[in-house]
Amino acid sequence: MHINYRLNADELDSNFLESLKAAFQGKSIEIIVYESDETSFLLEHPTNRKKLLAAVENIKNRNNLVEVSWDSI
Repeated sequence: MHINYRLNADELDSNFLESLKAAFQGKSIEIIVYESDETSFLLEHPTNRKKLLAAVENIKNRNNLVEVSWDSI
């Protein structure tokens, strides 16, 4: 079995550990920890990639921009 967890280090607590133990009860596991990059994660999926890259091009070309006033926030 393979499970990916994506969370902030501040979210690591005893509940997380207990859920991990329950998911792999009685099995040998390997834990690899690395700092994740949210941009890379979002670009992995083709649909997200297409939307994000189109948005970047829109900003560069000043197309489809939406103006928001501070008063409306």
